[in-house]
Parts: sequence; C-alpha cells; structure tokens
Amino acid sequence: MPLLTISAEVYGQLIQVHLDPATQFQQIDGFGASDAWRCQFVGEHWPDHKKEKIATLLFSQEFDDEQNPEGIGLSIWRFYVGAGTTEQGANSDIKNEWRRAESFLDKEGNYDWSKQQGQQWFLRKAKEFGVEHFLAFSISAPVFWTLNGKGYNTSSGAALNLQPDRYSDYADFLVSVLKHFEEQNLGFDYLSPVNEPQWDWNKPSQEGTPATNENIYTLTRLLDEKITARSLKTKIVLPEAADLRWLYKSHGKPERGDQANAFFRNDSPFNLGEQHDVMKAVLGHSYFTTWPVDSLISIRQGLNTSLKEQGVDYWQSEFCILEKTDAIGSGHQRDLGMNTALYVARVIHADLTLANARSWQWWTALTIADFKDGLIYLDTGVEGKLFDQDLLKHDGNYHASKLLWVLGNFSRFVRPGMVRVKADLKPAQTLKEQYNDVIISAYADRINSKIVVVAINNATTEKKVNLQSPGVTLGKMFITSESENMGFHKISSETITLSPRSVTTLTGNYGQ
Repeated sequence: MPLLTISAEVYGQLIQVHLDPATQFQQIDGFGASDAWRCQFVGEHWPDHKKEKIATLLFSQEFDDEQNPEGIGLSIWRFYVGAGTTEQGANSDIKNEWRRAESFLDKEGNYDWSKQQGQQWFLRKAKEFGVEHFLAFSISAPVFWTLNGKGYNTSSGAALNLQPDRYSDYADFLVSVLKHFEEQNLGFDYLSPVNEPQWDWNKPSQEGTPATNENIYTLTRLLDEKITARSLKTKIVLPEAADLRWLYKSHGKPERGDQANAFFRNDSPFNLGEQHDVMKAVLGHSYFTTWPVDSLISIRQGLNTSLKEQGVDYWQSEFCILEKTDAIGSGHQRDLGMNTALYVARVIHADLTLANARSWQWWTALTIADFKDGLIYLDTGVEGKLFDQDLLKHDGNYHASKLLWVLGNFSRFVRPGMVRVKADLKPAQTLKEQYNDVIISAYADRINSKIVVVAINNATTEKKVNLQSPGVTLGKMFITSESENMGFHKISSETITLSPRSVTTLTGNYGQ
C-alpha cells in the first residue's frame, strides 16, 4: 500500500503527516443525531418548504451546481420512542411541552400509529434521502406502567422506574414498535432501551429513568427473546452511559457502573455477550469528559485500553455542550459560529482516534433553546420572544450552525463501512500540543479505493500543507471556516492551505 505524506507548518516547523492505508483500525458504522423534542412540532406543523430544507441540511448527500454539499449526509437517525407524557398534559409535571412525548400505546392496550407524526415525518424523509441506519431509543416505559405513573423518577433509588410485573409488557411494547415500522419499510437497525441510567432523573424536566445493571440485564434478555421470536433483524445497543468513565469504572456507582465488564465479561452475572440480538459494543456519552484537554485525552485512552481487553466495540452516541470550559464557556447561550464547532470537532477526533469509536452521534438535531445543544437552531425572529415555545410550534426561522457543517466534514464523507487508517505526525508533538494546533485523521473505502482526510486547524493562523502522495490522488477539499460552509475547492497543486480555525476534508483515491 502507498503512503500519503502531508507536510505542514506547525509552530513554525514543517511537519510530515504520514498516512498509511494499509494500517487499519476500526470500521465506521456512521454519524448521527436524534429527533428528540423538537422534530415533533416542526415535522407536524411547520411549513413544508422550511421543514424540507431542514431535512435537506441534515440528510442530503447531493452537491449543488458549484459542487458544495447541500447537507451533511447523516448516516444514522435516532428516533425517540415516547412514554406518553404529552397525553398526561400538566399532570406529567413536565412544564415544557417540547420535552414531553406521545406514546403509541394507551393504558387499555390500544396502539395508535398516528402518534408522533412530526417525528415520523423526519423518519420518512431520512429514509427518502438514503440515510443508511435507524435507531429507536426509549428513555422511559409508558407512564401507565411506571412505579409512580410518571415519565420521570420520584424516588431516590437507582432502580428502573417500572413495575416489576411489567418488564415483559415493556419489552413487548418496544418490539411491537420495531415490528410496525419494519412493516412500513422504516425498519430500525438498532434499539436502545435505556438512556443514561446513572442519573436519578428525579426532576420533572423531561422523561427519564435510572436503571441498575441488573435491571438492564433483565430487560435486555426479554427484548432479545422477543426480537428473535418476531424474526426482526434489530440489534440491541447498550447502555448509553451518562459519562464514559462508567463504561470502564464503577466511578462511584457500582450498581450502575463498570458496564463493559458487567455486560460482556464472561464471568459476570449480567453477561449479555452470548445473546443473539445484542451488539457487542458499549454506547457512551462524552459529556463531562472533554475539558481540560488532558482529561479529553486520558479518559479516552483509558476507555480504549479497557475495551480492548474485553474485545468490545465503542460508540459515542450522544453529546452536546454541558460542562463549563475555559475554551467556550458552558452550554448556556447558543453559538452558531466556529468556537463551539471547533471544540466539538476536537471531541469527535478524540473519540474516533483515541477511543476508536465506530460511530459518533450528536444529541438533538434541532433546538429552540438558547443553549449549545443543536445542529440547526430555531427561533421566532421576534425581538423579546426569540425562543417563544408557543409561537415556535407552528413556524419560525432556522439557522444552520457552523457545528452542523463541521460535523458534516466527517459525516458527509466518512461513510458506513469505511475504516480509519494510520496517520502519523512528525516531528513528534505531545497529544496536547497537537490538540491545540493541527490534528488529522484519515479513512479508507477499501472496496472503491477512496480515501478521506479530515484536518482540524485550531490555530489562529494559516497552515501551509504540502502533499506528496505517490499512489494517492487527492482532488477535492471542502472547507468549513468563519467564511465557508463545507465550501468546495479543487486541489491543483501539492501545497494547500488550512484556513485559520477551520476543518478541511480532503477526498481522493489510493492504490492506483
């Protein structure tokens, strides 16, 4: 296999980036986001031309007449299976209507597949645009089966908020949802039945429930049995840990931590590794592990070391900005610009290259909040009522953030089935030095001999990059910066420029 050599100036020095497509790491399963909370109203009520454009931004793999991508080509779409707090109304205790969710099932046992129409609109659109993979996720059982009749937890315990004799019913409900959508040609590749089980979820701000490892084991065994019985191809994915450290440490919650060992070590009482429909991977959320940079690096290195011992794969399955940082502040106040975009790009790079994530997924695709939690930001455009929840139910403005496009620098070009390949930088820098300057990762399509390089320039200055690539042809690059949104440029010489504070994707062929 040929080597691709990139030369760049870092800290005033010329550095070489050696890319070796023959040295391969993890396969990529896809990049995604969820429909949680906002798609329910936008998909059902917003004007067609606006929601069509939003869907294009999220799902399209097409290019415009100037060869700029029309969208970010997500390859995984997460569909939120609600617990029925919308039907409860004010009795749900969840004041924010946007954080409630409908249920396909009522307490008499009747299914109504017209529920969650707005989310179903986006699900169908994702399918039409060619999104490869779909994931259904639940964060609470239907409210009429919970211990307290609510979609959130009101106890101080760690147990799943589910009546003990309703585990089988809850599993039946989730599998019935899977079966219905398969019959609509909208089948789900994955089912995630628990979400952030380490939190107690005892505030009425959204649906949610804690769960012990034993609870998860019991529910998953039932789901596995019922998925097999109904001849579905869906794989169960677990456990959506609230912090990556709970995947490989007890981290203060032994009943809810050390989950890679709990679910996939042969001698564990909760071993699920032999279950037919359970994917041998752990899903975790990168919250509270990204600052300072030393923690970003060390936690992912620790996770990777632990998972290698178990032979278990890893997905980063949810992230937005929650922790307070010196780099971009906290999650409060939306940011459509490059500050948050570059911060998240570095997290994506770390999850992919240090923790060997096979998938990377953002939290909510849309947001109406003054918060750093969306790819596309919605507002009314009305001064003093910019985030008015009632007005936004039916119409509003949408804004594509730089974060959307930076995620697209990965998601649009690094497609499912590609593999990450070796990228070495010389002269050697510490990881921390790299992470504050230029970081590069590369991915290969082994079937079509395509190669994708993603270069992140955190510096405030341009970086000259010299391409010397025997056997490798790079013809196109797509730049996201203060002035461009995955803007297309031809590569016409061996020397290119990484714009200040930018993410650049280079595409081409190898082995020819």
